[in-house]
Amino acid sequence: MSYYFCIVNTRDQPTFELEFGTSKQGGDGIARFSQEARELNPFLMHASLDYVDDMQWYSNQMYLKRIDHFAHSHISAFLTPTSTRFLLLHLPHLPNAAPIPPPQSSTSYSPYGPYTNSFPGTTFNPASSLSSSTTTSSSTRSGLGNLGVGGGGGGSGGGIPNNPTSPQTEEAVRLFFTEVFECWLKSIMSPFGGPMEAIRSSVFRSRVVAVGRKYL
Repeated sequence: MSYYFCIVNTRDQPTFELEFGTSKQGGDGIARFSQEARELNPFLMHASLDYVDDMQWYSNQMYLKRIDHFAHSHISAFLTPTSTRFLLLHLPHLPNAAPIPPPQSSTSYSPYGPYTNSFPGTTFNPASSLSSSTTTSSSTRSGLGNLGVGGGGGGSGGGIPNNPTSPQTEEAVRLFFTEVFECWLKSIMSPFGGPMEAIRSSVFRSRVVAVGRKYL
């Protein structure tokens, strides 16, 4: 599984972006997005913001679970009390797929540049989406035990690296968002930054990478 994580402020501007791959079941932690996927991912993230705005009125939880998908890409969301959005795009890939390096050109997509028009979405029912994504805590705990979330990993082919819709993946993403949220709180309390500013700290980036390696 390849992941694209993005933090979006209340002005719908990205303040932090990170690509990484799964570290479970022998994964090397390297994202394997194609060039086309890298160009499309920011537009998919931007299009999903409307779903986040709708779903916040149907849930009292910060973790909104999986809110949108396009082709093989799935997007999960986490809403902070200040309405900053954490978005995580999951894209399954073949276990032996070769990593695709990011573009080296300085004229490529700017992480902090403005987005253009949203990608057209499908008909969306927030209430049904929330009910369909609800899982039992017992099955989640069992699945996490098999996958070794927070540890070395293991489990079957339907686990975190291969299935973005499984209860095990939803719980792992929740833990990822929760721990990144704690790191983000410490970052925005700095007198040299804030929730609207781009996060350029290498320390914050390394912590997010470590959290991703821990849970995903």
